[in-house]
Amino acid sequence: MDRKAVSLIILLLSVGFLAYCASTPEETPETVETPPPPQVMATAFVDLFPTEGSEASGSVTFEETNGRVKITAEMSGLAPGKHGFHIHEIGDCSSPDASSAKGHLNPGNTQHGAPDSPTHHAGDLGNIEADAEGNASFQMTVDFISLTEGPNSVLGKAVVVKADEDNFDLSRSDGVRLACGVIEM
Repeated sequence: MDRKAVSLIILLLSVGFLAYCASTPEETPETVETPPPPQVMATAFVDLFPTEGSEASGSVTFEETNGRVKITAEMSGLAPGKHGFHIHEIGDCSSPDASSAKGHLNPGNTQHGAPDSPTHHAGDLGNIEADAEGNASFQMTVDFISLTEGPNSVLGKAVVVKADEDNFDLSRSDGVRLACGVIEM
């Protein structure tokens, strides 16, 4: 057999093999499209300052991604235990007791409740819990507030941390306001 014949046989076998591979989908690897990572659409920050007679302070970050807002907070100077953690309707912390921030953000005029209950204020975030040293971390992702325009926007509103635990009882207050800060881009 001469070289041309051998080359022709190798070429024909190669074409046949490629045609076979192309016709057997179970042997070809599937292409899996990976969705792009979620993009942070907006970010806002809060510096929490102590009210008169308090030592509580900290910071809060809000990151909106695809209609959901991730809330991350770090605090110090708290008494050990749970403390009410809310967004208030007015971004004004100028009064010594932070009463200038008014009540919880509640554009839907609903009852106060836990953030995972069907009925609650847009500003109801539950509690932040301090350890034995008075430090607290908080993280939650919600879909009932936003960083864009609209009734549930928290921009320019206040974050307030209370002395007592929020037990979601409508007949009882969650105590003195310990820290306050305004949400800003």
